[in-house]
Amino acid sequence: MVIQTQVPKQCEDCGSISKGIFCNLSSPELSELSEHKVENTYKKGQNLFIEGNPTYGLYCISKGNIKISRMGENGKESIVRIASDGDVIGHRSIFSESNFSATATAMEDTHVCFIDKKYIVDLVKEKPNVASRLIEKLSRDLGASEKKVASFSSKNVREKLAELLLLLKESHGVKEGELTKINLKLTREEMASLIGTATETLIRILSEFKEDELIEQSGKSLFIRNNDELMRIANITM
Repeated sequence: MVIQTQVPKQCEDCGSISKGIFCNLSSPELSELSEHKVENTYKKGQNLFIEGNPTYGLYCISKGNIKISRMGENGKESIVRIASDGDVIGHRSIFSESNFSATATAMEDTHVCFIDKKYIVDLVKEKPNVASRLIEKLSRDLGASEKKVASFSSKNVREKLAELLLLLKESHGVKEGELTKINLKLTREEMASLIGTATETLIRILSEFKEDELIEQSGKSLFIRNNDELMRIANITM
């Protein structure tokens, strides 16, 4: 069950506003935007939208993590990316006038604002700064996708996993003493999907990384212990 907030939070007070596409709007413009959004809380495992369904608007993540996935011909889920605080999702389908090309699923209790398609289209037409930020985001997403495909296509599973851990450290890393905790709870199946390998293979290589003291594990949490060696394995140069 999706929980709808009774009194919508003002966009200007959102902790993720500086990361989003609406950050350059003035206070009056943000107040107007607040009147056109619906704030919802999705529980872990709930879908925001499903691949193939019609598009009615976009979703702006206030707090939480959402996995974007597609279903392969073999019926197996393939995770495309992880969206987090400040990200918008569903926007590509709006402007391509197509159904959703992927499924969005909450990975934890996640606070999301839904904004109607018509209002977003009108806003982009009227506010060049919003259009500019949206184009910038689309370009970044495309660039990141192309970079990931190019990088992963030439690497073995060990190299892919090292690179994934470094990417997660960059996007969700939290310093704890001398180590960096990956502050994102991914199942082993989800991690395997992100690099396109079998779960058993991923578990084996994670064990090797722990034995080599590249990472540490406490419960379900992973910690980066040796960043330089992971970069060497992933063939990443500064």
